[in-house]
Amino acid sequence: MFAELSITSNFTFLTGASHPEEYMERAALLGIEAIAIADDNSVAGIVRAYTAAKQIARQVAEREALEAAHGIIGPPRPEHIPAPPSAPVCNVPRLVPAARLRFAEGLEVTALAATRAGWARLCRLISKGRLRAEKGSCDLRLGDLLEQGAEGLELLLHGPAGALPGTRGADGWWPQAQRLTRRLGGQMHLVLSPRYDGQDAERFDRLAALAAGLGLPTVASACPMMHHGRRRKLADVLSAVRLGCRVDALGRAALANGEQRLRSGAEMRRLLGPHAEAVDRAADLAKRCTFDLGSLRYEYPSEVTENETPSQRLARLARAGLNWRFPHGASEKVRAMLEHELDLIGKLKYEPYFLTVRDIVAFARDRDILCQGRGSAANSVVCYCLGVTSVSPEIGTMVFERFVSEARDEPPDIDVDFEHERREEVIQHIYDTYGRHRAGLCATVIHYRGKRAIREVGAAMGLSRDTIGALSSQLWGFFSTNGLEEARMREIGLDPDDRRLKLTMALIHEIIGFPRHLSQHVGGFVITEGRLDELVPIENASMEDRTVICWDKDDIDSLGILKVDVLSLGMLTCIRKAFDLLALHHGKDLSLATLPPEDPKVYDMLCAADSIGVFQVESRAQMNFLPRMRPRNFYDLVIEVAIIRPGPIQGDMVHPYIRRRNGEEEVSFPSDELGQVLGKTLGVPLFQEQAMQIAIIGAGFTPTEADRLRRALATFKKHGNVSEFRSRFLRGMRANGYDAEFAERCFSQIEGFGSYGFPESHAASFALLVYASAWIKCHHPGIFACALLNAQPMGFYAPAQIVRDARQHGVEVRPICINASYWDNVMELDGRGGLALRLGFRQIKGLREEDAAWLCAARGNGYLTVRDVWRRAGLAPPVLSRLAEADVFADIGLSRRAALWEAKALTADRPLPLFAGDIDGEHIDEPAALLPQMTEGEEVVEDYVAMRLTLRRHPVALLRHILTPEGSVWR
Repeated sequence: MFAELSITSNFTFLTGASHPEEYMERAALLGIEAIAIADDNSVAGIVRAYTAAKQIARQVAEREALEAAHGIIGPPRPEHIPAPPSAPVCNVPRLVPAARLRFAEGLEVTALAATRAGWARLCRLISKGRLRAEKGSCDLRLGDLLEQGAEGLELLLHGPAGALPGTRGADGWWPQAQRLTRRLGGQMHLVLSPRYDGQDAERFDRLAALAAGLGLPTVASACPMMHHGRRRKLADVLSAVRLGCRVDALGRAALANGEQRLRSGAEMRRLLGPHAEAVDRAADLAKRCTFDLGSLRYEYPSEVTENETPSQRLARLARAGLNWRFPHGASEKVRAMLEHELDLIGKLKYEPYFLTVRDIVAFARDRDILCQGRGSAANSVVCYCLGVTSVSPEIGTMVFERFVSEARDEPPDIDVDFEHERREEVIQHIYDTYGRHRAGLCATVIHYRGKRAIREVGAAMGLSRDTIGALSSQLWGFFSTNGLEEARMREIGLDPDDRRLKLTMALIHEIIGFPRHLSQHVGGFVITEGRLDELVPIENASMEDRTVICWDKDDIDSLGILKVDVLSLGMLTCIRKAFDLLALHHGKDLSLATLPPEDPKVYDMLCAADSIGVFQVESRAQMNFLPRMRPRNFYDLVIEVAIIRPGPIQGDMVHPYIRRRNGEEEVSFPSDELGQVLGKTLGVPLFQEQAMQIAIIGAGFTPTEADRLRRALATFKKHGNVSEFRSRFLRGMRANGYDAEFAERCFSQIEGFGSYGFPESHAASFALLVYASAWIKCHHPGIFACALLNAQPMGFYAPAQIVRDARQHGVEVRPICINASYWDNVMELDGRGGLALRLGFRQIKGLREEDAAWLCAARGNGYLTVRDVWRRAGLAPPVLSRLAEADVFADIGLSRRAALWEAKALTADRPLPLFAGDIDGEHIDEPAALLPQMTEGEEVVEDYVAMRLTLRRHPVALLRHILTPEGSVWR
């Protein structure tokens, strides 16, 4: 047997040419006993290999169970005929967690985690090097390893760089190797790895001599860069991208051949010749490495206080919240639901998770940061009473066990959205509470997609910029490579039969899905009871004061690690600012939970598709659907949020639902069992949960299969493996007597959810924000527009459209004024007992908030001239020019051109001290400049240039006499 213990995957970014999963699958076919994915100073890819090994083990187990029950597939082999050669189809390679450590002193060591303690040391060692360097780099030193020790690790020392190592390397490798072996020699081995350059035999002899001099045993490794030799061309392209040159100019950086691939034990014995015993030592070493990633015992923070256990604290807070949420007393149904949920949470020991989320939300509320929980477990009585969500459980329709199930033992799912302008306060609170050694953000793996692949592979292959631009312009969508067919290429003047272009296209398709680099997750926190850096390495993010782990959400899901999603939502910022304005100007103290419910005027407004700026229903598709849907209650909004999504649209569920809702089609159910699932949506599946229930009830999926389908939905964009369930789904539906057309539509919907799934639990939380934003817009359009402008950038519409919509609703909008405006847009008295919207300096393109703050602080009783602003506020002439271009001096009698003329006359950043104050009105009189007056059209153009909006006439109104000549009739 053989174990390959030093594999470089494509998580050594722009170096390795194969996925970890591909190595695992190839190792299974080659009969390799164990493999170690050892990327450079990283363990980012090993969970992918671990998951692939579990998948292979499951497939082998299913095959063996099938053969045990029904015999071997196919006719039996007669006993007198010898068995033909066969691939080891029942081989399941074992993953040895590892990393290839590159030290600043020049040594390279592959560290294998033999035990759990060894894994903890490896993670802390990588974390030390990563936190010492900027994002994407690692500054690791031999002293770090020697200081920390290597208990539980097996270390594979790689030979010195160069064509042929000397017996006593004079390049500094030998003394450093001696230093290491003196301390850790009992855990070290020297790697015999071929270079395939015709000198391997002599190289092995010299490496064996070095090993003898150091007193180390040798082990064999092919040190593969790819799982199969056919990836050689792609490996060269990756090197060219990494080095910033063309493939033609790689020189010695290019692979000489395709031999640096994963090899079987027999191949390694042939290559090593007299040193073949190193193959056996590699297998023996792998057997000593007993640590398995699946044995990681992740412990969530216990959240124990001095006097209470987590169960007692959760029950106390939930029951206190029940009295707070229902001041007039909760119904018996709600009380029974609360006790049932507390009992189930206690059985699954998830109390600490709910307490963590509650504490984070409580911090936000103490700081007046608006937040709203969503997700499967968020729509529960417990979360409602804890203040995590404002969606009443009496409105919701979900069954708690569907998401927090004792049978499935799956972790709960709670996402919390915070104001996008203040989420960083919450993130830093989590770091401060738990410490950076116990909390970190998940990573997000940035993969090659269509446009990036074309751009970088095309440049590496030497295509011109024009050709790359032409190819990229044909892509439809960010994730797609459709549009690169031969006919389309000929249309744009490219020859698809050109050899280099054909090779480039093949490489582009091959690199799609390769990891490019790590980024940080939008807000998924992993928090541990003990040290997080003993569970997974931690590194710096590019953003200041952020640290991240190297695993993404799919990886931690595979290992059963809980995460808390701390997300941002611009509409929450808008709603909170609107609530503040309502309190200031109308004395109304409102919150998401205390808004007047089920207001008919709000639904009338939505039925008229008057929804510009309203959360989730402001797109053209939603505005077109609202008059057809005609929502009249909260659950209609839940459906409205979820229905205009790829899942229902792709599954052709939208029109049947509308026809049934309008009485144009009979409401029927495929079966009584599915009727219980589809009753709320008139027999038409609209939500992701319903699609999963159809798979279980209708197609007969086992819980394990349903879980695999759910995971496939979560990773559809990256791996596209939802369709592998197609035949199983259609076969199961047919076996249970369902119509083939209905089954096809259901699976099309499931595939659509793979592109963008939207569960009912999330739709219910979003529907509350739809109602809140619509209520504010309906009853206080000016305040809504003001808050929406102050929360920019966000949403679907530009400020010009928001302002125009507000004016159509009767809101008086006043221009930016040097003496009346602030940084934010504000509401001011209009002199008629109402409020007017005053635009703020934030609307001026390129103006900084700091400059606006200085301007407002020095304003006093008002400015009289442009020079007055320059002298008192200390603003630089370029800033004054921006203000003049935005026509903010109109209120003091200066036209845009006159103000700009005065601003351009100022050349110094600030006045000289002698002239900084008033000197009895003495100043230099300049002759008046007679500047031509701007036309209305010129004013409108300059408004859009400076502010991206205008309060003058619409630009098309200036052309109306041309577009609709006098006397013509418009039909």
